[in-house]
Amino acid sequence: MNPTKTLLIVYHSMTGGTRQMAESACAGAAAAEPGLTVRLLHAPQAHAADVLAADGYVFATPENLAAISGMMKDFFDRSYYGVLDQINGRPYASLICAGSDGQNAARQMARIATGWRLKPVAEPLIVCTHAQTPEAILAAKQLGEADLQRCHDLGAALATGLAMGVY
Repeated sequence: MNPTKTLLIVYHSMTGGTRQMAESACAGAAAAEPGLTVRLLHAPQAHAADVLAADGYVFATPENLAAISGMMKDFFDRSYYGVLDQINGRPYASLICAGSDGQNAARQMARIATGWRLKPVAEPLIVCTHAQTPEAILAAKQLGEADLQRCHDLGAALATGLAMGVY
């Protein structure tokens, strides 16, 4: 009997967009592989022990001021050295909710994952809200079905790969 695999999804969201992305990836993973344990944690509640206990990861963040969110950075800061050289080769994917392009947040997450020696299994999935005014940036977000389906599919693909032992 194979031990149950665990997918950890860590996210931060202030206006709801990134939360919707993470929840959709979680739902996709759970639907694709019912035997897989899927853990969805808000970044302030996630710790090194959670990272060590998982077999794969989805990291989800808004892009704030051309960077990952401060709370997501805090999660990485608190966890980084506690897991270094203990999770090498595990798969990960990233989700970014951005007002413009999200590329810098994607680069930052890739650099952190490279330091942890994680294996990227998908290109960063960036959803652009085109929020450019203070009012639009601070407003609650409601992402479109097509974007949420992309997140759902990414979660399903990562879960399936974990369950099959591909990663």
